[in-house]
Amino acid sequence: MASAYDSGQSAGVIVGAELNGLGVARSLAQARVPVVAVDTRTRAATWCRHVHAHQVKSFVGKIFVDEMIELGKRFDRLPVLILTDEDAVHAVSENRAALSHWYRFRLPADDTVKMLSSKARFHEFAQRHGFPVPRSVVLDKLADIERLAELRYPCVLKPDDKRNVLRGEKERAVRVDMLQHARDRAIAMLATPGGIIAQEWIEGPDSNIHFTLFYRGADGNMVSMFTGRKVLSSPPGVGNTAICVAAPEARGTLEPLTRRFAELAGFDGMGSIEYKWDDNYNEFVMVEPTVGRTDWQEEIATLCGVNIPLAAYRHELGLPLPVERLSRQPVAWRATFSDRPPPELLSERTKIFDGYFRWNDPLPALQHYVVMNPLRRMKRSWKKAIRAPESRQAKA
Repeated sequence: MASAYDSGQSAGVIVGAELNGLGVARSLAQARVPVVAVDTRTRAATWCRHVHAHQVKSFVGKIFVDEMIELGKRFDRLPVLILTDEDAVHAVSENRAALSHWYRFRLPADDTVKMLSSKARFHEFAQRHGFPVPRSVVLDKLADIERLAELRYPCVLKPDDKRNVLRGEKERAVRVDMLQHARDRAIAMLATPGGIIAQEWIEGPDSNIHFTLFYRGADGNMVSMFTGRKVLSSPPGVGNTAICVAAPEARGTLEPLTRRFAELAGFDGMGSIEYKWDDNYNEFVMVEPTVGRTDWQEEIATLCGVNIPLAAYRHELGLPLPVERLSRQPVAWRATFSDRPPPELLSERTKIFDGYFRWNDPLPALQHYVVMNPLRRMKRSWKKAIRAPESRQAKA
């Protein structure tokens, strides 16, 4: 494989080599784009046969920026930067002037990045501009707990900033069915860094959750867009996408709504908006955006014929956009083979792609299923074994 640093064409540099980064690498590889995947450790995408791996110490702050500048100096022409990690989005946004000398990339203004990363600020913006959002209250301190009485239950409690979850500093979103339960969980969550937002639960199964993925380029040009639907979440109701499919039936409603939101917010670059169909009110409700990076399930668009990472790459280089060749056969993407699709939600003709395994690129699956999963199970067993004597001593 020719070097990605001096191949005679601009490389795609992917920051974050987890499952979504692997999907981006495979998407770019369809057009033989040289790919460098950057991460702090060995992950799925660094095992991909299309990838040159590069390790950095951190995705946060000056350390990350300095290491990315050093990496940028190795290329014979400016590469296109595609982010898949939340911390990296903020580090690039806050240091865009320095990094723009070494990479091509597109982000909204830094304040817009921060607004769209904050569930509270996003909700306020969406409500002010008349977009459909669930009724919510923002809790920044213990004195705000009484505001939970303003909501109807069940509700969901979410950290305002997802980075606190990813760093292990705060709980993920949790569903609460009663006011007292909400108060107890909110008090616990407020004892950790950052605020939370409480939202009335949007009725309906996981299969009511939809998403519109997009890349918005120069002069507000919507370069590429795809609308999909979750079939399964893990954990159910509040978790990541486990299985998803295309949702052409929702495009006519969600894509104009997404375009209007992106225009009002100045939402440039890579992004998405998650929606859920509310069974009580028979309408789509905005749940949350993803700003500056690809989504966990980004590859479903490529598998269906809409290659958003490649479109972004070619747009930033001023090249013709890839032709969209929509799949004639129904396609589903699933995060792992352990995720079992409900048979009533997928047709018999549906071709299911595992997020990790491909016959022509098997090593990421070997790394995930054969190496990492057994190690995680062993680690959990060790922790239980260590805690058991401590628990018996405490009871004694």
